[in-house]
Amino acid sequence: MRSIPDSIVRLIEEFSRFPGIGRKTAQRMAFHVLKSPNDQAVQLAQSVMDMKTKIQFCSVCHGITEDDPCGICTDPKRDASSICIVEDAADVYTFEKSNAFQGVYHVLGGVLSPLDGIGPDDLHINGLIDRAKPGTEVVIATNPSIEGEATSLYIAKLLKGKSVKVTRLARGLPMGGDLEYIDDATIMRAMEGRTAI
Repeated sequence: MRSIPDSIVRLIEEFSRFPGIGRKTAQRMAFHVLKSPNDQAVQLAQSVMDMKTKIQFCSVCHGITEDDPCGICTDPKRDASSICIVEDAADVYTFEKSNAFQGVYHVLGGVLSPLDGIGPDDLHINGLIDRAKPGTEVVIATNPSIEGEATSLYIAKLLKGKSVKVTRLARGLPMGGDLEYIDDATIMRAMEGRTAI
């Protein structure tokens, strides 16, 4: 005989599907929802349903939005001559939180990965090529993985000869990092990208 009702077990299982959420955390979340007032549980459920029904992809940058085109693409204060290429829509959120970039974005929808059967036609690369006008700076902000590097090189090769400035995010040592635990590739990039102080 089970000591936990099926409805709670199902909620724990659903929460544990989230990235980074283990079974114990999922259990705490489920019991938190159980203890919350009914209106909070309804608001949570409604928020999830609203997100799933209202969110769409921007026809320009392929980011997520409720209105097409998105607010970033239509903002006249953004620098349209600077395009930051990211792997997925969550990366746009990361940049926007930092307030470090005032240009526009282009979401690839992944990276090249021949072993997984993901080629150039599976990504939003053609739209990027159309957006990259002469004089544009294209900032490649793919993850520092083998696939991210391959995607970066592929895009740079496609843009070569288009009078487009192609740059890559700097790589280096994280603040508070301990050299003892830094991988060789990161140390090599940090040495290559060193600057005067």
